Amino acid sequence: MARLYAATGDGIFRLDEAGEAWKVKLALSGSGAQCLAVDPADADTVYAGLREGGVRRSVDGGRSWVDCRLPEPGVFSLAVSVADGAVYAGTEPSRLFRSDDRGESWRELEALLELPSRPNWSFPPRPWTSHVRWIAPNPHDANLLLVGIELGGLMRSSDGGQTWQDHRSGAQPDVHSLAWHPHTPGRAYEAGGGGAAFSTDAGETWHPADEGRDRHYTWAVTVDPDDPDCWYVSASTGPFAAHGRGDPQARIYRRRAGEPWQPLTGGLPEPLPAMPYALLASDRRLFAGLADGQLWESRDHGDSWTALRLESNSPAAIVALATG
Repeated sequence: MARLYAATGDGIFRLDEAGEAWKVKLALSGSGAQCLAVDPADADTVYAGLREGGVRRSVDGGRSWVDCRLPEPGVFSLAVSVADGAVYAGTEPSRLFRSDDRGESWRELEALLELPSRPNWSFPPRPWTSHVRWIAPNPHDANLLLVGIELGGLMRSSDGGQTWQDHRSGAQPDVHSLAWHPHTPGRAYEAGGGGAAFSTDAGETWHPADEGRDRHYTWAVTVDPDDPDCWYVSASTGPFAAHGRGDPQARIYRRRAGEPWQPLTGGLPEPLPAMPYALLASDRRLFAGLADGQLWESRDHGDSWTALRLESNSPAAIVALATG
């Protein structure tokens, strides 16, 4: 049976599949948890990033949590490397930290802040600052790391963060999410404020991928683990539609080799009532988490969808998903 973890912007939900329903347990209520990462070697080890409270770690599947004492309190992104188990945390203002002892101690990868573009990094709602929106350690090479700054660019390091290449050619500078293919070296994917992009050379160069999609404000991205040419994004017409309280004008799209983007509407409300902030492809299943707390699942690559039936508590919002 599957297990999911969801960040709600307020707390962390653990969801365990039990027959046709999912058992739900809430943790860190009121904490401002807005991002999370699961240790790929241990599904019971979970990290939560809090808007004003740093990083918390659980080693018992979310039942109890400890403060990892990150030097910066505003955490916007987390990742655990499949290649070497390193834990990464990105913050606002933009700083990047690494831990090699499961969050017991941290060291800052300060070279990121030495990039020539740094003086121009600016998050539009808070133009005096920016944040590390996404961290993507390469699953095949522990030294290869992609980082997305909102708003500033897609940065690349090939030496574990000791030095960095500035914003990569062809990528969107307003980075929202990044992904590597888990089994095909060199393949990477981006969803950004002006569209989507992909790389076939380990993030060195990027190619726009927008044909067939009538919405270009993309937010979440995920890729089919069995097919590097099959990937998904969520998209809206713009930031105000996506993040406002009205009609998000949002859709989920799929792209396959040789095909333009196709909207996935089978079984989903049309139009979607809330922005799909989280997409997760795992074990031939595709999950979508919406800003209003709805969770949907597809078992046929997005052709048809069903709503997850949750027992007891239901999240008020979904802003991030991870598999346990």
